[in-house]
Amino acid sequence: MSTDKPVVVYGVSGYTGRLICEYLRELSVPFVAAGRDADRVRAVVEKIPGIETADYEIVAAENDADALADAFDGAKVICNTAGPFIKFGPEVVQAALKIGAHYTDTTGEQDWVMHARETWGDEFAAAGLLLSPGIAHMFTVSEIAANIALEPGGYDTLDILVLWKGLPTYASMQTIFTILKAHWYYLEQNQLVEWDHSAAFDVPVPGYHELAIAVPWGGMSHPIWFQNDPRVSSVRSIGGVLNRAVMEGVGQTVQMFEEQLRPLDPEAQEKALGDIAASLQADMPPRENPRLNRSVDSVHASGPLGRSHVVIHGNSNYKQTGLLQAFAAYSLVQQAPHRVGFASGCQAFGHYELLGQLRGFGLVSAPVITRV
Repeated sequence: MSTDKPVVVYGVSGYTGRLICEYLRELSVPFVAAGRDADRVRAVVEKIPGIETADYEIVAAENDADALADAFDGAKVICNTAGPFIKFGPEVVQAALKIGAHYTDTTGEQDWVMHARETWGDEFAAAGLLLSPGIAHMFTVSEIAANIALEPGGYDTLDILVLWKGLPTYASMQTIFTILKAHWYYLEQNQLVEWDHSAAFDVPVPGYHELAIAVPWGGMSHPIWFQNDPRVSSVRSIGGVLNRAVMEGVGQTVQMFEEQLRPLDPEAQEKALGDIAASLQADMPPRENPRLNRSVDSVHASGPLGRSHVVIHGNSNYKQTGLLQAFAAYSLVQQAPHRVGFASGCQAFGHYELLGQLRGFGLVSAPVITRV
C-alpha cells in the first residue's frame, strides 16, 4: 500500500492532530489522516470546518515500524502527534527513515528530544532528511523570541519563560506525567546540569499585574537545541499555565511522585501515572477561544555588557502548534530545509519565516523588544 499524498498526520484522533489537518487544508496541502483506529480518525476529521474542500484520505495503522512504513510509503513528511513519544515515537521515526520522509512531532519530552538526536540524527542527516521533534507552541514560539533576542550579538545566556491560559489535552496530560520519570536538564556553561524536580519559581508576567508559578516542565527543548550553538553557553527554560491553582497542583503531583511512586518499579510507575493522567483529562477539551486562551513567551538574553528582552503575546496555543506543524510540512513538500538531520523548527525553517506564519494567521502579535 502507498499514498500519493505528500503529508501524513499521525495521531489525528487527538486534539492537535485535528488542528494540523485544519491548517493543511487552509494551506491546500493534500494529507493522510492516520491513527490506530480509522473510525476514531474519521469522526475527528469530519468535524473539521470546510473538510469537504480538502484533499485527504484516512488510513489506519498499528504503531509498528514496518506497518507504518507500508501505510505511509510515498509520503514526504510525517507529522507525529501520538505521544508519549518516548513510548510510541521510535516506530514512527523508523518508518519515516525507511520510506525517506522528513519527521516532525509535537513532543514536550526533553528525554525524547535527546534520544532522537543521539539515535537517529546522523542517519537522517546522511539521508538528507529532517528530524525535528518538538515543533509546538510551548517551545518554538519562545525559540523564535530567543533568536530575535540574540541578534545583536554579545549575549551568551538565555532565560526563557513560557506561559499560557487553557486546558491541557489528553495527550498533553499523558506527557506531563510521563516526564516525571525522566531526568531534566538545563544548560550551564555548555554542560547539561540536572534540575531539581521540585524547583518552582514565582515569576512576573509581562503585560500583567500578577505573578505566576513556573516550573522546569521536564527541562523543555531549548537546552538541547542550543547545546551546540556557538552563540550560547547557558540556557534555562521554565513554563506553566496562567492559573496558580493548577500550578500548585503540579507541585503537589511532583512531590507525590517523588515520595510515593518513585520507589515503584517502572511498570508500576507507568500504570499509576497513566491512571492519574486519564482521570484528570479524558475528553477532548473545548475549541480554543482567543479571548480566553492567551500565551506569553518571554526571553531574556544576557552577556557581560548587555541585556536583551523579547516578549511575544499570542492566543490559542494549540492552534499555534497546528499551524507550525502544517507550515513545516508545507515547506518541506516544496523545498529542502535550512538544515537536515536533527534540527529545531527555527534551525530548519528560519525564525522570521515561522513568526510570519503565526502573525499572518492572527495567532501572535509583533515581538516587543527591549535592549540595554
